[in-house]
Amino acid sequence: MFYSGIIIVNYYREYNDLILKKILDSNLNMNVSIFFEKQDPYKIIKNLTYHIANVGIDLKEGNQNRQDIDIAAFTYNDAKYIRKEIQVNNEDIYFLYIYINAFSENKNELEYLLNKIEGILESNGLKTRRANFREEQIFLSCMPFMQNNDDIKFAARRNILTSGLVSTYPFISSTIFDEQGIFCGTNIYNNSLIFIDRYNEEKYKNANMCIFGTSGAGKSFYTKLMILRYRLLQIEQYVIDPEREYIELAKNLNGTILKIGPNSNTYINILDIREESIEEGNGYLATKISKLIGFFKLIFGELDEEEKAILEEKLIKCYKQKNINFDDESLYKKEEDKVNIKPVFKESRDMPLLEDLYKILGEDRKTKKMQIKLLPFVKGSLNFFNQYTNIELTNKLIVADLYDLGEENLKYGMYLFTDLFWDKIKNNRKIKKAIYLDEIWRLIGVTSNKDVASFIYKIFKTIRKYGGSSVAITQDISDLFSLDEGTYGKSILNNSSNKIFFALEEENILILSKYTNLSEKEKIEIKSLKRGEALMFVGEEHILAKIDVADFEQKLIN
Repeated sequence: MFYSGIIIVNYYREYNDLILKKILDSNLNMNVSIFFEKQDPYKIIKNLTYHIANVGIDLKEGNQNRQDIDIAAFTYNDAKYIRKEIQVNNEDIYFLYIYINAFSENKNELEYLLNKIEGILESNGLKTRRANFREEQIFLSCMPFMQNNDDIKFAARRNILTSGLVSTYPFISSTIFDEQGIFCGTNIYNNSLIFIDRYNEEKYKNANMCIFGTSGAGKSFYTKLMILRYRLLQIEQYVIDPEREYIELAKNLNGTILKIGPNSNTYINILDIREESIEEGNGYLATKISKLIGFFKLIFGELDEEEKAILEEKLIKCYKQKNINFDDESLYKKEEDKVNIKPVFKESRDMPLLEDLYKILGEDRKTKKMQIKLLPFVKGSLNFFNQYTNIELTNKLIVADLYDLGEENLKYGMYLFTDLFWDKIKNNRKIKKAIYLDEIWRLIGVTSNKDVASFIYKIFKTIRKYGGSSVAITQDISDLFSLDEGTYGKSILNNSSNKIFFALEEENILILSKYTNLSEKEKIEIKSLKRGEALMFVGEEHILAKIDVADFEQKLIN
């Protein structure tokens, strides 16, 4: 290994930034050593006073045409400023020494490295000198021996006040290292490791995340990597998978796969009321009806206030046939002969089916159109929606496979599983959990409706108090902001403390810049990102990251 030293011998007179920021942000082979030597203030004041008197006389009596008169005036004012800071503001004065030791296995590469370091330093106003014939002293000074060799001290020494020491602060590389976090990748600029604990309530407002990127940029791979790593921490995870991308991963991690479609043998009844579905301030039936209005709007299209009121009336009648009303006690089975036994919540078979609602809609000519639109869900190709729930959800990783539903019917399945998973998330506030909504634009985009979008937004807004994390994943950013002038897309973006942007097309970058604080530099960076690279907004930090994966993780994911 070959080493070579550089001494910083001079600085700008004033700095508004950290003087070592650019060099520390670069990913170069080097060691940086900074020494501060506190000086005796009385001795310094004595020397300054002597200097001020002598230079003052020179300025008064000297030839005003001398070329160095401006320099003398600067040193005179600086000396007075330093003396005032020490005497009046109780600042201390230090001697500052900064050494840099570059290293490489190749001499030619070392020369290139030295030139690069010198260029970066000089562009930042730092004058440098190579440590010719003093390489050993620089090497030892950059080792942890607290050895500031007298042979190089004189060349490096410059004075600095206490307030000026801030500008030499060396730990300023943009990085994230949450103590309980999981490894997400490396900083592209300085190769530092990125560990994020999005459940850290003290650091982040919430654990929500948005993952955006074009097809093939790496967003799905990154999502799978997060699922894999959180699986090791036994965090409950629920995945809405419209494109059948997470099935192999679920199999490899012994997760549960729920399929819904023409050939599936697992069913979920959309009219189920589950014990964990209760909302604060609302009863069971009121909560359920508000959700069902959104679901039926997906089927019936937009409803005016009169149609909405009629539909609500029919839903109330549908539940009444099963002896369920706005009294929450009606959701519990009655045990006539038993005393002091905890009441049992009604099962799926005690709930109405879509077929029951279908019959009720047919009894009124005002709802005949609704009945016709509901026909495929009861007697047609989508009759798997008209079944009692027959699944138990005990696994901590559950993937909802919606691929067999086809493009037109995906939104119904996505809403169905989102409702189911949301109830699971509310079950226990002390357990960490996450819900992943892939292709989220289908639920909050122009093909959806305000009721559904409001439900999704509510999840993002309130999941924090249930110990949960919502993850929005999409490549169609324009569709994400297409409903109601982007209100819901913007709300979800603003309610996500973590935002991961993979490579995007220019059109999507322009849309994104309307709703986020992207700088001009970041817009260019997003456009030019390679596969597996991302711009991360984590809390207040903005970091360019390369997603790193181990070989065994790659095998599990692929």
